[in-house]
Amino acid sequence: MTIPSASNALSSARWRRLVPIAFITYSFAYLDRSNYSIGAAGGLQDALGITSGQTGLLGGLFFIGYFIFQVPAARFAERRSVKTLMFWSLILWGILAALQGVVPWFWALLVIRFLLGVVEAAVLPAMLVFLAHWFSASERGRTNTFLILGNPVTLLWMSVVSGYIIAATSYQWMFIIEGLPAIAWAFIFRAVTADRPADADWLDEAERKSIEKKLAEEQAALPEPLGLRQVLTSRNVIILAIQYALWSVGVYGFVFWLPTIIESASQQGIGLTGLLSAIPYAAAIVLMIIASFFSDRLGHRQRFVWPFLLVATVAFFASYLIGPGNFVLSFVLLIVAGAAMYAPYGPYFAFIPEFLPADSAASAIGAINAFGALGGFAGAYVVGLLGGGTKSGAAFVFMAACLLASAVLIFFVKQPQAPARDTAGGSTSGRPAPTR
Repeated sequence: MTIPSASNALSSARWRRLVPIAFITYSFAYLDRSNYSIGAAGGLQDALGITSGQTGLLGGLFFIGYFIFQVPAARFAERRSVKTLMFWSLILWGILAALQGVVPWFWALLVIRFLLGVVEAAVLPAMLVFLAHWFSASERGRTNTFLILGNPVTLLWMSVVSGYIIAATSYQWMFIIEGLPAIAWAFIFRAVTADRPADADWLDEAERKSIEKKLAEEQAALPEPLGLRQVLTSRNVIILAIQYALWSVGVYGFVFWLPTIIESASQQGIGLTGLLSAIPYAAAIVLMIIASFFSDRLGHRQRFVWPFLLVATVAFFASYLIGPGNFVLSFVLLIVAGAAMYAPYGPYFAFIPEFLPADSAASAIGAINAFGALGGFAGAYVVGLLGGGTKSGAAFVFMAACLLASAVLIFFVKQPQAPARDTAGGSTSGRPAPTR
């Protein structure tokens, strides 16, 4: 029998305890922002008597609040406490998510969707900071992927469960039932997490020092932290912010309007629509795991981003050319587009801390994700104005064009020198020397 080394046992303990927590937390966030798409297809638009443009505005207004608080949330998480930030965020977004099923007025839902974006703004930057405090560069592509897997995995089961909740009750009860669990999870999160290894009573002294030494070596290989203005005006951060905004147009145009597109094209009920809406996310899960594994093994993070975005571009444009007359082929292309858009997330967010020190990387992640929120607003709102993909093919062309521009911009990002990697896929010398 092979006895695992102390470092392997330590790695296993961190993965077993912390990665599931990150995954579940992000899953709750994605559930409470995205079940709106099922609610819109399941009666909300008709009940409120609103247009596709107004429906898209409700979906997209979330991202305005999300945009405003990205950088402050990231800086608080890095400098103060992820644990405290996430505890209060979970409670507040659970309450707001449930309120979507209580208020019957369009104007009130506008306020709630905006506030939901404000409190959920903390989630992704805070959880990326959390994982960066616990996992080395050679692990981060995979840990980030398992965090962001909370997105497609949630959409996978949410599409099915939410559709059947609405069919059995109403869209109002769907919001209430799916919003309240986040409040309970806030107390579990606070009880079982620690901001840094130094705060973890489940680690012994040797394990704690081993993690801290590894992370300190990585930080020592990076330049001195930059001021906030320097971070936000650096070449790579500006390019990545624009690139991520364009990418998010495609992602959120897809997420928010997929159920409506399927329901309109297939002429099926909300239960089967939810089931069909889950299929692209099942494919996305497989591709995300594959991309993150090879990204950590081989480095060169950008090479695991732009090819997938290009595939999604082609799939959207082909779906436009085919039109709604051939539902089966169009749906297959939507599966390809959805899976390809999600595949690069792990490598993408592993790349940012490889050219910036921790404090600067947190601000950069917040800024990039903030621009992604603007792209999310455009994806939800503009696709709605273009008919939600049901009245014309313009929405598909719009999403394809944004994804193509996003893929091209990746080539303008300066790649840090890849670190030497051992046969197990780990870095032999911490992080690479950065490229400014």
